[in-house]
Amino acid sequence: MYVWCSQFIKELVNTTCLHRYNVSLEQWQLSLIWSFMVSIYCIGGLLGGVMAGSLLSRFGRKQCLLLNNVVAIVGAVLMICSRTAVSFEMIMVGRFLYGINSGLGLFAQALYLVECAPKRLRGMVGVTVGTFMSLGKFGGQLLGISELLGTHERWPWLLGFNGFTALVQLSTLPFLPESPSFLLLDRGDRQACEKALRRLWGNKDHSMKVEEMLQEKAALQSVRNHSVLELIQDKTLRWQLITIFVVFCAVQLCGTNAVYFYSFDVFRAAGIQPHQLRYAALGTGLCELCTSLACFMIIEKTGKKVLLFRGYIGMALTLILLTITLYLQTHISWMPYCSVFFIFIFIFFFASGPAGATPPLPGEILTQSYKSAGYTIACSLNWSGLFVLGMIFPILVEQLDYFCFLIFLFFCTVCGLFVRFNVPETKNLTALEIAAEFKRMHRDSGESQKNKSTEHNRITINDTKL
Repeated sequence: MYVWCSQFIKELVNTTCLHRYNVSLEQWQLSLIWSFMVSIYCIGGLLGGVMAGSLLSRFGRKQCLLLNNVVAIVGAVLMICSRTAVSFEMIMVGRFLYGINSGLGLFAQALYLVECAPKRLRGMVGVTVGTFMSLGKFGGQLLGISELLGTHERWPWLLGFNGFTALVQLSTLPFLPESPSFLLLDRGDRQACEKALRRLWGNKDHSMKVEEMLQEKAALQSVRNHSVLELIQDKTLRWQLITIFVVFCAVQLCGTNAVYFYSFDVFRAAGIQPHQLRYAALGTGLCELCTSLACFMIIEKTGKKVLLFRGYIGMALTLILLTITLYLQTHISWMPYCSVFFIFIFIFFFASGPAGATPPLPGEILTQSYKSAGYTIACSLNWSGLFVLGMIFPILVEQLDYFCFLIFLFFCTVCGLFVRFNVPETKNLTALEIAAEFKRMHRDSGESQKNKSTEHNRITINDTKL
């Protein structure tokens, strides 16, 4: 939505400087302020992500989400009042608060949903994070058209729309219980845990679920919540940590921002008029939303590992074809239509795998005492990657043009192959069972390598004797 409002925001920046200092900004000064206004969201997101681990452990999932809505509402009020107050600084502060809200809320919500869901529905529920992110993106695109809020008079309400969604959650979330896992494993309150399970899953016998959580609690008896440094130093969780690092780096460096960036040029080359580009962009948002809904329906049958592997490899192959069609579009008249097709195919693969399967991953592959630290690392990687990409992407486009897709192709391929050979399936498994799968997979790999080495040494010795 900030893309749609960029012209209006830059106009406010100029108006503020004229009104306050009687100075008209030059183009480079305006671009500098705009760049800072865009990047400050990532800084807020990184701060919110770093704080998320300790806040989730101390106050609980539900309480953090409730308090987080207050941050979003304050940011929304600043956004709405910015034009009336003739202050672009209010948008900067609002963007910073939105970043904190997003950094904390993204993983607090993912962890809360995963811990509240039955094991058989955990994957499906976890994917809803990506689904509603797609819904939010499409909603911002829809509200940003000129017939709704994308006008000179109504654009502050577009920027402040997040506050209305925060009000909805703030008024409804109190009726839901705290995470049962948090109540039992962190607070040690079995009675509250059982009460929460009955409210979430109905008045049935949930003793099996409680027993699973008690087994995890017994395995982690007298174990406190670990810090980020302790997670990094724990060799038994090395592959879980590497998985988080690879997957969360790849989700930012897989090329989605580049594809969306070039989509306007491709749509224009396909004959779409400039004043209709916003409506064409709605198609990309709608495609992502529909694919996320499809992913929601199939993930319990398919599993996260398969969706991640297929998604990244499919994206890699699509980037190759998209690069070829972009290269040929000036030589063949109908080639831009192929580029449009591959843009939608790329969005399909992204939304059907990485977009939905990535956010809840740390909460599934790590045990309770390491979840907060895992989410802190994941969030830091997520926002750092977004910030770095925002800084270097214009340079990449200037130097490489559409051949920059080849860089993103590398990250998609590496992540897809890594998931295929190094990550176990998490479907219908507890955190302890997933940890055992990681150990089995890499123990078998290590033993196989050791046996090969032993066999090689034996053959060498025999050859020497001969």
